[in-house]
Amino acid sequence: MPVPPAAPDGKRPTLADVAARAGVSTALVSIVMRGTKGASQATRERVLETARQMGYRPDTRARLLRSHRSHLLGVQFALQHPFHADLLEGVYAAAEPAGYQVALSAVTAARGERRAVETLLADRCEALVLLGPQAPAARLAELAAQLPVVSLARRLRPAVPGVDVVRTADDEGARQAVDHLVGLGHRGIAHVDGGRAPGAADRRRGYRTAMNRHGLSGHVRVLPGGPTEEDGAAAARGLLATGPRPTAVMAFNDRCATGALDVFLRAGVRVPGEISVVGFDDSRLARLAHIDLTTVGQDATRLARLAVERAVARLENGPVTAGEEVVAPRLVVRGTTAPPRATPAD
Repeated sequence: MPVPPAAPDGKRPTLADVAARAGVSTALVSIVMRGTKGASQATRERVLETARQMGYRPDTRARLLRSHRSHLLGVQFALQHPFHADLLEGVYAAAEPAGYQVALSAVTAARGERRAVETLLADRCEALVLLGPQAPAARLAELAAQLPVVSLARRLRPAVPGVDVVRTADDEGARQAVDHLVGLGHRGIAHVDGGRAPGAADRRRGYRTAMNRHGLSGHVRVLPGGPTEEDGAAAARGLLATGPRPTAVMAFNDRCATGALDVFLRAGVRVPGEISVVGFDDSRLARLAHIDLTTVGQDATRLARLAVERAVARLENGPVTAGEEVVAPRLVVRGTTAPPRATPAD
């Protein structure tokens, strides 16, 4: 007869409940659940099968609290940012083998970074990994005085004492995008700026540097923008309303590029037939078949791994010198770029 999958009183089963059902001591069940020596193979199998049938799950959070350590890495992320989802996947993959759990706290339109971080601190997180933080340097320094802090996907200039940085070489990514478009024959290449978003200044600088290097300083055109689809759409509407129209657009990120694509589609402007579009991030959004966006890819897996390694190193090895890890980007060519229909006049 199968064992009922619940404790006698209907509550979540405890170690004592499993011990009573398996006919062993609570201490022996604890030994089995911790995977330590002290139980025969037959007893171990009986206890584990009883626990499975009863639906028992070890309370790892309670065990960690008893040890005076939480082994929690707190991660602040932006809920609406597709690339942050890719980074989170990498954070989990790196944290669990290192013996750490992950606590998430989202930044939304109605929930700012300060509130997101305060929640993580209240959860007794031992270190913070902040995805694209926009907090001022003074706030980051304040946090770093309390616990290890890693800024992921944001350059800090000047460096903030105690804060590690892991980021992509954003300026190099912008240069790759411009080189690709120039190689296709484009000269009128506009850049939809990211405003004050993390990485925007570097991408803007990389765009200008690459245009100047190709002798296209007279074609430099930076459009006001930002990190959202709405920002990209507004920039695209401005391009269509004023002339001359460029033959290519390099957007701040994939969301911004998607907003521009939507406006071009609705206006009957063919992409890439009449205008090419490049994004940045290579998020899951860019990889959707109906979007098929040429973009500058960030190595989310490596970025996340390096961020976790920096946080864990501080926790396990004590104070270490804060540093910066810079990861090279890569161009991902898909279906939104092609040679211009005609070479525009200088």
